[in-house]
Amino acid sequence: MTTSDYDTFAAAYASENDASLHNHYYERPAMVRLAGDVDGRRVLDAGCGSGPLTAALQEKGAVVTAFDASREMVGLARQRLGADADLHVADLGAPLPFDDDAFDDVVASLVLHYLQDWVAPLRELRRVLRPGGRVILSVPHPSVYLVNYGGSTYFDVTRYSEEFTFDGQEAVLTYWHRPLHAMSDAFTEAGFQISVISEPPHAADTPRDLLPEHLRDRTAFVCFLFFVLEAR
Repeated sequence: MTTSDYDTFAAAYASENDASLHNHYYERPAMVRLAGDVDGRRVLDAGCGSGPLTAALQEKGAVVTAFDASREMVGLARQRLGADADLHVADLGAPLPFDDDAFDDVVASLVLHYLQDWVAPLRELRRVLRPGGRVILSVPHPSVYLVNYGGSTYFDVTRYSEEFTFDGQEAVLTYWHRPLHAMSDAFTEAGFQISVISEPPHAADTPRDLLPEHLRDRTAFVCFLFFVLEAR
């Protein structure tokens, strides 16, 4: 099961997420670019949080269904998206309440790293995708773990926690570091093939004062890793 700790700081996290460098100007624009032309496509937003990516895809014409394990986050998403939005409280670490072959695409934005096992959740996503459908996903770049935790072993799947302050509220998030080869192995075992690996630049309109001073002359920095997977 994934953590539901977000229920205790959902509003603070959502406020931070809506305007932050890492989410608003880097991760979310990259996900939208990788999704490409989604007009009329049935898209599942797995781990939707308060719904900013859902909203961005809807603006591009996608028919989006979304879910999150946090009831509070789903409530915030409903406030953003409206009463008629197709939103569910569901856990990516458990069987999903959707039919086989129900979607053309799945987006999974910074959610898989909360899970120790990737194969079972990815198989569920494969089940709800039509043959040839895509998963567009982002995870922390595995090399960043080595930078932040010097002396750690890159090749082990390792549990770790980090402290954050979101909009003035303190929170602890627990993740699983996974080396690149373990990610690839999980994708293959779950029935996917990798069509894209991306290490994108941040958005062109990123305010310079949001960037750390030593990065202000760069168009890209190592933070997240993005994949597009195709269902076999």
